[in-house]
Amino acid sequence: MDRLIYLSMAGAKATMQRQDTLANNLANASTNGFRAEMQAFRAVPVLGNGASTRVYALESTIGHDTRSGPVQSTGRSLDVAMQGNAWLAVQGLDGTEAYTRAGSLQVNAEGQLVTTSGLPVLGDGGPITVGVNAAVEVAIDGTITTTTGTGRPQQVGRLKLVSSEAPLQRGEDGLFRAADGDLPADPAARVQTGALEGSNVSPVETMVAMIAAARQFEQQMKMLQGAEQREQGAAKLLAPQ
Repeated sequence: MDRLIYLSMAGAKATMQRQDTLANNLANASTNGFRAEMQAFRAVPVLGNGASTRVYALESTIGHDTRSGPVQSTGRSLDVAMQGNAWLAVQGLDGTEAYTRAGSLQVNAEGQLVTTSGLPVLGDGGPITVGVNAAVEVAIDGTITTTTGTGRPQQVGRLKLVSSEAPLQRGEDGLFRAADGDLPADPAARVQTGALEGSNVSPVETMVAMIAAARQFEQQMKMLQGAEQREQGAAKLLAPQ
């Protein structure tokens, strides 16, 4: 009987975790540059005497969906969509270098180039400063040119664009990092200016997966209820008359 309980309990817990992942993906279906999180499970035996035939279903993180999202033209000079396997380097809240595909950039009150969430955008020499009230243009290789008033265009830096053959790891802040430390700038990386990459989450597929997970959870709970009823029936049969 306890095998049935372990099976249904572990399955229900794994299904709840899957629902959490799907719900997070669906909530970010309109987030620029978002990569859908993927999830898998593996069977792990329960340790202990007499429990070697019992197993739990534990999450086995397999990373994120590496497919690019749809690119939409915006016409805004500070919007850039990374091409191919390129990533934009930014400075995370913890001060470390991190990477993102969200290319909607802004200039803050200090004249620094930042993301929509206020994270400094990194260049080859650190955070990029473009100045206040300057017209900013970004070339396809990430080169940044500013023009103030009637002055001549001036090159102020270049976006640090990186590429990685190995999958990057998503952090709790939603940014990606390399397992072996900071990545070097890739001179061959390119961006599409005046455009943004959307999320690669399919709302329809995610909704269908959530419905399937909900039905699976219901079946597992029915298994638990069935185990309880059998336990009650066995207790009645074994109870002293």
